[in-house]
Amino acid sequence: MDDQPSGDDTPAPRRRPAGTSDELVEALGTASEAMEYVERARGHLYEAHQLLGRADLLWGDAADELAEAGFAEDAERVRTEVVGRNILDGRWTFQMVEEFDDIYWAPVRAELRRLEAEHMGGKRHVFESEMKERRRTSGRAGHEGRPPDVHRSDVVEITHDGPKETS
Repeated sequence: MDDQPSGDDTPAPRRRPAGTSDELVEALGTASEAMEYVERARGHLYEAHQLLGRADLLWGDAADELAEAGFAEDAERVRTEVVGRNILDGRWTFQMVEEFDDIYWAPVRAELRRLEAEHMGGKRHVFESEMKERRRTSGRAGHEGRPPDVHRSDVVEITHDGPKETS
């Protein structure tokens, strides 16, 4: 096994702006972690959306099968009581995820991005980047500071203001 690093061993370019306190970096790290939990919850809502949507289609299939098996009353009851039923008051799951996105996710995400722009020069995950530098073994394979291609001129870095060429 080759112990030589395959990437660039220079530190990742997510440095805190000069004069930024450890406390502020930690606070934004906590906010970033909170957003990661929000993203996970959002994923679960979308999973519920897909699962319940599929279940509704299957209930429709079950109603058709009941009717074909000669159980018309049961089929009709399933169609009227279950198929197409709201999961929340007046809402299907698509409305639930849309409301979540508009009322909670988008404003919360925007606030995190505002904090990063105002206090970290738009850099994300500064806390984690610094943790990586403290925990990795410089010069060791599998512990590189950056991927091997991050310094290439054809690699574009995405910033708060949009794409920019890396140098």
